[in-house]
Amino acid sequence: MIALVPLAAVDPLAVEALLDRAFGPGRRTRTAYKIRAGTLPVPELSFAALDAGGTLLGTIQCWPVELACDDGGIVPLVMVGPVAVEPDRQQGGIGRALMERMLEAVPGCSSEGCDSLMLVGDPEYYGRFFGFTADRTAGWRLPGPFEPHRLLARGDGVPDCAGALGPRVRQAA
Repeated sequence: MIALVPLAAVDPLAVEALLDRAFGPGRRTRTAYKIRAGTLPVPELSFAALDAGGTLLGTIQCWPVELACDDGGIVPLVMVGPVAVEPDRQQGGIGRALMERMLEAVPGCSSEGCDSLMLVGDPEYYGRFFGFTADRTAGWRLPGPFEPHRLLARGDGVPDCAGALGPRVRQAA
């Protein structure tokens, strides 16, 4: 039995250790980290998966980001990911359950941008199971290398404009 709980209920050090195991020590150099630099996860959309004994098996974090459109508009978005699962428990449905739980929480989310989700990921998987597409992301620029076909979005508020994607809410210094 797996319980899905708010991420805030889990020790942040345990989350960081899981992310290291799932993605390796070089994970912080990825473009996704630059997009969300200085932000804190959106609590309403960030969850953890625990086994019956309370052991952390997986997490999903969502982040406040924005698209600065070239026409001058600023559009708040929520960046989904990482979705991390203990390496020895991958392919068992934990990541999918975390994504489904996050999507269930979207309608009740009061944070700005919850109607506009984006991620960098496998288009076949995230498109087939969760409705993410690259239909409106072709003109988006990111602060680092990325494969354009893997830049995906879903939601009524996702803009179809060219612009730069970056962090939206900076934490206090």
